[in-house]
Amino acid sequence: MQQYDNPEEQTQQPVLEGLGGGDADSGDADGGNISGKNAGATPSGRPQGGMAAPPAGLTGRTATVPERIPAGEGYTASDEERWAPEPPKSKSRTAFERDRARLIHSSALRRLGAKSQILVAGTDDFARTRLTHTLEVAQIGRQIAKMLGCDPDVVDCACLAHDLGHPPFGHNGERALADIAADIGGFEGNAQTLRLLTRLEPKVFHPDGRSAGVNLTRASLDAAVKYPWTLAEADQHPKGERSRKFCVYPDDTAVFRWLKAAAPKTTAKPMECQIMDLADDIAYSVHDVEDSIATGAFNPIALDDARVIDRIVDDTRAWYGTKWNADALVDAFARLKRDRLFPEHFNGSRRALAQLKNITSDLIGRFAWSVEQATRDVYGTGPLTRYSANVVIPDCTAYEIVALKGIAVHFVMAPGEREPMHREERRIVTDLIDVLMSDSPRPSDALEDVFLDDWNEAASDAERLRVAVDQVASLTDGSALAMHSILC
Repeated sequence: MQQYDNPEEQTQQPVLEGLGGGDADSGDADGGNISGKNAGATPSGRPQGGMAAPPAGLTGRTATVPERIPAGEGYTASDEERWAPEPPKSKSRTAFERDRARLIHSSALRRLGAKSQILVAGTDDFARTRLTHTLEVAQIGRQIAKMLGCDPDVVDCACLAHDLGHPPFGHNGERALADIAADIGGFEGNAQTLRLLTRLEPKVFHPDGRSAGVNLTRASLDAAVKYPWTLAEADQHPKGERSRKFCVYPDDTAVFRWLKAAAPKTTAKPMECQIMDLADDIAYSVHDVEDSIATGAFNPIALDDARVIDRIVDDTRAWYGTKWNADALVDAFARLKRDRLFPEHFNGSRRALAQLKNITSDLIGRFAWSVEQATRDVYGTGPLTRYSANVVIPDCTAYEIVALKGIAVHFVMAPGEREPMHREERRIVTDLIDVLMSDSPRPSDALEDVFLDDWNEAASDAERLRVAVDQVASLTDGSALAMHSILC
């Protein structure tokens, strides 16, 4: 078995007749009460939280509403706390439902629609983008959360957030930014996610005017931190993969300490984070193989050749680490073939697409069910939340998942003929950073407006470099190409 690594107050609130009783937190979704949006101050210094003037023709009345819906079983008021204080909200949603709405309405989530998954975004209408992958991870994670008794909205939030920090050109762009930022705390897509959630995505401000990002609850933010350590600490937590994984830049340690206040140790991962990680692995392994088959990059008939399987195993261990036993990977392929979990042929017809989709559904159900049974065997019935348990993954399931991931590595990600394109993508990213850090053009002519305050407040070249990295990381594949054509 494999386990992941860690053991009503009342308030008076104005409601406007004719608008209903919901909460229209800008970007929180959704209609209803239009009272003050956020705590703290706006960028202009205007205090937030006051009542907005009613639109013409609407009369005000006062309603009494609970300050919040209490946390569900296994969650405390501390889990619902936010990094920046906010005024009371209406009773229409839980704090965790509100978190999910904030991510659904975020610009960062929308940008994932134009960022690459394993195939270049926009090159094929069938293949997934980072956004469609994220939505599938959220659906899988939400279902596993229900199986194990977690709050599904907390897991959903973690899943929606898990890829927000990925830069243009996928892991290739990440590699270029990691080299550039090596002396300022590094760059990693997961660390960029925490930075985006807690400062870069515009939504809420601290009372002193600092951005608090989307200001998620402690439980939701904690669930999104997949590798809870800095680059300097990453070598103490090896995953066996080609790049070092971490989630915290040095200047984000304050919010990291806050979100880990209830953890038994800062490197522990709550159940909700472990479920997100598993859902990501399941979606990645199953759907990237589906895309590879549908786009012609991988023909399952190739698996009839033992030499091909051996090469896939070699690439898998080179990519994901030698901790994965070669013979066990070969056995995993044998089980998947025995259980007819690869299509016998694929010709692009409606019937072939239906067969492929049914196979992906069977694989997702197979993996989710095995994890539910193994976890319940260890921890019994009842809600498994926060730090009360660990996700248990049977070895056979873990090997089948990584075997499928190895197919995408061998047929799509590793082939040498793609390296010229990868070099060009890295050059584009590097050129953009060089231009942003130079005196020509002026930063005000090159940076997007949302990053100008950060640039003007930066006190050193290191701080300015971090702003430049934030800017480039926010770009989609297409906008990176467009900016490069204008500036370089």
